[in-house]
Amino acid sequence: MDDHIADALSRPALVRTGDGIACLRFETMKVVSAMAAVRHLLDRGTVTEGDTLVDSSSGIYAHALALACHRHGLRCHIVASTTVDRTLTAQLSILGATVEPMPPTPNLKLDQNRRVARVHEILRDNPRHYWMRQYHDDIHYLGYRVVADLLRRELGASGLTVVGGVGTGASTGALATYLREHDPSVRLVGVQPFDSVTFASDHVHDPEIIIAGIGSSIPFANVDHRLYDVMHWFGFPAAMSGAVALLREHAVFAGLSSGAAYLAARWERREDPTRRVVFIAPDTGHRYVEAAYTRHPEAPSPDSLAPHPVTSPADMAQPWSRMPWNRAPAPPRAAAHPARAAS
Repeated sequence: MDDHIADALSRPALVRTGDGIACLRFETMKVVSAMAAVRHLLDRGTVTEGDTLVDSSSGIYAHALALACHRHGLRCHIVASTTVDRTLTAQLSILGATVEPMPPTPNLKLDQNRRVARVHEILRDNPRHYWMRQYHDDIHYLGYRVVADLLRRELGASGLTVVGGVGTGASTGALATYLREHDPSVRLVGVQPFDSVTFASDHVHDPEIIIAGIGSSIPFANVDHRLYDVMHWFGFPAAMSGAVALLREHAVFAGLSSGAAYLAARWERREDPTRRVVFIAPDTGHRYVEAAYTRHPEAPSPDSLAPHPVTSPADMAQPWSRMPWNRAPAPPRAAAHPARAAS
């Protein structure tokens, strides 16, 4: 029996979703990283019970950090994106977190920049607060070791391809790092939205971009670009297609990044049927109901879609592009200061 719901939420389900394809499905993925990071900070004495942890979030991390703080007797302050809905805001408040919503903005790029700037203001006025630096500190890799162990037990590491939204790099980067300790040939396929600086898609604009959490308008220091073998970039229509197909074909109700990862996983399996593919579904689809799921009749069939093959980010095009990354370093605009190494 678990002592806290956060312990249960840290464990994902592994579901077969086709020949040679599996879905690593979380209800709230970042609980596993937030719990391990907070436990690590407490064990080192960096924070103590009653301290306040602060960060900005578009949704999943806010819930994860609030749960970890509730579990360990810490205070939590969230600078919330405009994508954080009333349901999550109510949960965070009842869990004891201070939720500071950002005012509406014309696009998510401005929203993200303003959130980070607001965190710096809070830290200036409250020097005892601890910034979790979810975008910059690779302490958030730690919790995924147990998930990598699960994949190795269930699927083996040999001949495995991992597919998932890049975001801060913690989930996909950590899984590849830990799996490659046993088999360096594990392949890592990243999923990004257009309009993200992380893998140089910021020149391709998507007016409907709502794939929150897997892209960025600022450099993320804990994304190690040299871990990734292939990149896929998705626009809203293709991501919606994948999400609707995942629910229709396998009854997995998940977010838009999960839909994008599902399409990428199907493609990678088709490209090399000798490899088994596992893709990450980091959250449920509830916050995308109005924006995407109620529009399911508009979703194109996945079989009608194929990625535009590119050899340079400059050549990418909507609604879906794919490029071998070949473990190359960060593009110039995505380069950031090195992340603080987690011990």
